[in-house]
Amino acid sequence: MVSTQIDWASDTTRALPAQGPVVPSNRIEGIDVLRGLALFGVLAVNIVFEFLVSIFEQFLSPDGTIPAIDRALRDVLAAAIELKALALFSFLFGVGLAIQFDRLTNNARRLTLLIRRLVVLLAIGAAHLFLLWNGDILVEYAVVGLVVLPFLFGPRWLTLLVAAASLVLFLTMPLLPPVVQFPSHFWIGEHIAQATMAYGDGGFLDVLAFRVREIPAMFPLHVMIFPRTIALFLFGALAWRTGILQRASEHRSLLFSIALSGVLFGGALTVAAQWRDLFGWPSLGRAHEVMERLGGIVLAAGYAAGIVGLTSVPAGQRMLAWAAPVGRMAFTNYLGQSLILGWIFYGYGFGLFGKLSVSTAFAIGVVVYAMQAALSAWWLGQYRYGPVEWLWRSMMYGSWQPMVQT
Repeated sequence: MVSTQIDWASDTTRALPAQGPVVPSNRIEGIDVLRGLALFGVLAVNIVFEFLVSIFEQFLSPDGTIPAIDRALRDVLAAAIELKALALFSFLFGVGLAIQFDRLTNNARRLTLLIRRLVVLLAIGAAHLFLLWNGDILVEYAVVGLVVLPFLFGPRWLTLLVAAASLVLFLTMPLLPPVVQFPSHFWIGEHIAQATMAYGDGGFLDVLAFRVREIPAMFPLHVMIFPRTIALFLFGALAWRTGILQRASEHRSLLFSIALSGVLFGGALTVAAQWRDLFGWPSLGRAHEVMERLGGIVLAAGYAAGIVGLTSVPAGQRMLAWAAPVGRMAFTNYLGQSLILGWIFYGYGFGLFGKLSVSTAFAIGVVVYAMQAALSAWWLGQYRYGPVEWLWRSMMYGSWQPMVQT
């Protein structure tokens, strides 16, 4: 069977060969590095806001009794990293889907293979959601991928129109009547107490039962970001088709201009939206939520452009090369993080849920990521793909793919 698939963690190529795995010399280092760094952001946010404590705790008023260093770290993560890292992941998944689509141009089974790829992702995400961690994003990515896929067959102007409309919808949602009802503050308070007992002291079956009961309450969180995910998938596909990612060195000035303006403008919007109380600024009503959403998107765009631009410079490439193996194995590392953090924080492991400081939890995240970076570099020296990437590829094609480096 002809092998023409490019995985989420191995989809970055300078050229699009008709078949076979992508050799390292043909990879686009900037995309691998960007994905690897985004994965650290995802880990940092998940460990502080969703494994250490209940995911719903962030929707209550901040605890003013925590140490200043923990409060500062939490605020920095919320302002600079939270949702921005996931925005980068969404963008990169759109890039990967577009590369996959282009590589399969001459394959009569292109649509079938792409749909199977997304269905397999949906199955893996569902297993992750129920068995490991209900903060999973893979299920949403699979669903959005199926929604976005038809637009890849259409003209670019239609892709751009749908992307822009989805982004506008996401930005203006705080000003519109709610599509789904978000849990009340009373429910959240009660639920956090229950989560502390279940996750901190329960065995595996207790945690599993509580996780399943909690999933419906998390549905509104996915609805809130669903239009953004569609928009970023499509913008990722458009970015790939412009050629700017393939030829970053030719567009270095543009990339650094986007990076500078994105970080400055996005950062200003984020500060204005999130820290208005800190500086005594007047309330902007629901408009501050619009500013925060726009700031997050612009800031993420600045990060992406800056990192891709840096990797087009020899010195920047050398400085960031360590993150590329993590990005090539992002699927494996993402699931691995859930497995490791569940064992650290839940009752069937060390039971540290709600018992550590923010700074201690963050330090654990740094250690976990460093271990994954070292293991990823070693693994890819022996094998073509990460283990989950290999399984995904094999299930997509319906045959076991070659794994060992030759």
